[in-house]
Amino acid sequence: MKPQTAMNKDWFATARTLSEALPYLQRYTGAIVVIKFGGHAMGNATEMASFARDVVLMRQVGVNPVIVHGGGPMINDLLKRLGVESSFVRGKRVTDAATMDVVEMVLSGLVNKRIVQAINDEGGRAVGLSGKDARLIGCVPDDPDLGFVGRPEAVDPTVLHHLFDGGFIPVIAPLGADEAGQSYNINGDTAAGAIAAALNADRLLLLTDVAGVKDEGGAVITQLSPEEVTDMTARGIIAGGMIPKTETALAALEGGVRAVVILDGRAPNACLLELFTDHGAGSLIRATPPRITPHDADA
Repeated sequence: MKPQTAMNKDWFATARTLSEALPYLQRYTGAIVVIKFGGHAMGNATEMASFARDVVLMRQVGVNPVIVHGGGPMINDLLKRLGVESSFVRGKRVTDAATMDVVEMVLSGLVNKRIVQAINDEGGRAVGLSGKDARLIGCVPDDPDLGFVGRPEAVDPTVLHHLFDGGFIPVIAPLGADEAGQSYNINGDTAAGAIAAALNADRLLLLTDVAGVKDEGGAVITQLSPEEVTDMTARGIIAGGMIPKTETALAALEGGVRAVVILDGRAPNACLLELFTDHGAGSLIRATPPRITPHDADA
């Protein structure tokens, strides 16, 4: 008989973890989970592969994941290499026609296909598209002074349901078009929130480079209500780059998303921790009453 080595003990721990995950696996079977993927993890091959593996596992156990990605650093890099000058209004980049061409090349081409390939390399079946495909996202100008920066006005998720039925994982570049066919660049968080609302998603996961919403002492808050988010923003506790993320969260909840989680995309297996463990990950925002435990399966 083989001795029980440290490796054997690891196997037992893995089996126990899988057993404990069963209620969560059952809870999320058939659920739609929209994931905004961006930040540091997009530029790190190891973290990209880990994220892709987690997404494939989610699909394998019956979850319908939808990936919406950004690509700001890659856009900045190509603009610089092409010598395309940028202008700014109130601190925001103006997207003129030349910049829009670069944005579309980077988001629909380079970034989108890298994520698709990473998921396919892990055994998944990912399909890359943008908000322009199948009229997924109809846009209007967000601010005329910013040029071709759009705000989702109408989202038709029909194509996504067809992809779910076929066992595919949609990977979406945050682009849209108006009724005349003009392309628009959309903030990735905003696009993810609009798509999640149109799908009545069970979860919207906003992966960032921070651990979640923090209190005045710097500790991550695991659960918040919309009212608490509004109050913390008014008091300046939620500030800076966290404001647009919490605004996206509140809009998604109002649009029918069951809950939104802001979490650190750099943390190993962050999505799996949030969905399939008691511990969860990051800050969960939802309008319904608090969970009995931090992240229980009935939430």
